[in-house]
Amino acid sequence: MQHMLLCMTSEVGAQLRKGVVEYCVLGLLQHAPAYGWKISERLVEFGLIGSIGTLYPLLARLRAQGLIVARADESDSARPRKYYTLTAEGSAQLQQFREQWHPFALAVDAVTAPDRPPQEGQAS
Repeated sequence: MQHMLLCMTSEVGAQLRKGVVEYCVLGLLQHAPAYGWKISERLVEFGLIGSIGTLYPLLARLRAQGLIVARADESDSARPRKYYTLTAEGSAQLQQFREQWHPFALAVDAVTAPDRPPQEGQAS
């Protein structure tokens, strides 16, 4: 599953990632708070971002929207790590995404499948 999205052409892959990577961050944070480097490692592993440099502007947007919060943990090292946590609003947004993603993915699969044309009126 590693680098699954990297097999796509870069333009198509970039457009697909742009629409979902913020929700992927929320998904990672639903389990436990995490610091930026750890979040970026997971996203790079799955081919969802190219480097850690693209993550911090995304985290800033999510914070500005009130979907995540950050706190410094100064006990780890000389440089405190900033841990990000999902807010209640972030959890609600993630749930809305989940509810819409599955039917959306099924619809895309139905109309792009090479082996059969989509049936008229087929939504799922």
